[in-house]
Amino acid sequence: MNYSGNDFYCDVVLKDTIPFKIEYESENVLAFHHTRPHWPVHIVVIPKKHISSFTSFSSEENPILLEIFEVLKTIAGKVEKEHGAARILTNLGNYQDSKHVHWHVNSGEPNNL
Repeated sequence: MNYSGNDFYCDVVLKDTIPFKIEYESENVLAFHHTRPHWPVHIVVIPKKHISSFTSFSSEENPILLEIFEVLKTIAGKVEKEHGAARILTNLGNYQDSKHVHWHVNSGEPNNL
């Protein structure tokens, strides 16, 4: 799929326009296997509410952030147990391809893309 917008998560994922494997879902948070994984294990965790960046969280959104951190802890723990190691990554500013805050939980060496 070619996508040229700036918020893949709101425009595509949350509109359920492509198939993906869900790892966790609640009213506020979605975790799913990346549609084009960069690592052998690559899970993305997002808030369902549009929040453009980690530095854009408001104090009213702290409950969402706390839930995201619990989800990250659970998923990263599972990945670490199954694969021996895990990373949790996020990007800001120009490093952030999609302007919707998200975290990558991954393990293994980068895939050749």
